[in-house]
Amino acid sequence: MNIEQYLSENGTLTYSNKGTSMMPLLREGKDMFTLRRKGAERCRAGDVVLYKRPPKDYVLHRVVEVRENDYVILGDNCVTYEYGIKDSDILGVMTGFTRGGHEYSIESRGYRLYTFIILHTKGIRIFTRRALSWALRKLRYIFRTAR
Repeated sequence: MNIEQYLSENGTLTYSNKGTSMMPLLREGKDMFTLRRKGAERCRAGDVVLYKRPPKDYVLHRVVEVRENDYVILGDNCVTYEYGIKDSDILGVMTGFTRGGHEYSIESRGYRLYTFIILHTKGIRIFTRRALSWALRKLRYIFRTAR
């Protein structure tokens, strides 16, 4: 049974993520997240959604912009926006997560503050990550050519 079938039959799913795209919120192999099946309602900026990227990849990222016909989505630890994600691509919306044995709701004050910070600092975070990456590439080049 795949994720789509499970959500369709049960309405909710608790799962763990692979990868680092949602750090620091979700750590690979340590934290769990809970989704509810997406209904007909539109997602909001800040929602963490599970969507299917063709041909068969499932991606858990955050909605950063709601547009008339689609969404702009970005992982909390990513620098590349994903455009054109439609409601039909989204399978579920995160309702909570478990970290260190403690369950947290997306309605909690701490999570809402975290979401506010993530949404309002994305430009700074992306600039910083890209600048650091550029600087490291330059340093590697300098050290390689200095030998």
